[in-house]
Amino acid sequence: MAADCIFCKIVEGEIPADVVAESEHTLAFRDINPKAPVHVLVIPKVHHGDAAALASAEPAIAAELLAQTRAIATQEGHEDYNLVFNTGAGAGQTVFHAHVHLLAGVDVSRLFLA
Repeated sequence: MAADCIFCKIVEGEIPADVVAESEHTLAFRDINPKAPVHVLVIPKVHHGDAAALASAEPAIAAELLAQTRAIATQEGHEDYNLVFNTGAGAGQTVFHAHVHLLAGVDVSRLFLA
């Protein structure tokens, strides 16, 4: 746990969150500033600064993180969804604890079409 990490504090129960799923290694909760009708953050319970660091250090937990996104999307009633990993401040990462944004209920494909 990183002492100053908000996500570590959520994992430890020091900060409340609207938890939608939990496994031995992951925690999923609703984003407090949602960008879609379903906007859930899925995080590893262990602290790694970003998704690349998590994948390098603990590939099994990284895989579990991805598996959880599908289960949560299904639980929320969606077959179609987007996953967003922001890695680094220049890419919009504001909390430096690996996490994936699960977005559903909105078509974001227009963002990727030129």
